[in-house]
Amino acid sequence: MMNREEIVAHLRVALSAVLNKEVGELSPESRLFEDLALDSTSVIELLMSLEDTIGLEIDPDELGPEVFQTVGSLTDYIEHGFAKAAV
Repeated sequence: MMNREEIVAHLRVALSAVLNKEVGELSPESRLFEDLALDSTSVIELLMSLEDTIGLEIDPDELGPEVFQTVGSLTDYIEHGFAKAAV
């Protein structure tokens, strides 16, 4: 199972690819839309990238807007997804 640091590292790589620019250090408070300039299309690309790179299974029904508020909330969602998959 991945720890939070590893999840954030994967997020940074995926965000850099989706946004076509180098994404620096991410803090849990970094806001995905306001600070990192994600939009609804890039969110979908980000999720598909994470599905491919870390094998995350995403349930679209669980994806409320609160998941995408900050890097921390998205990391929580991913961590929760892995914990659920491990059961």
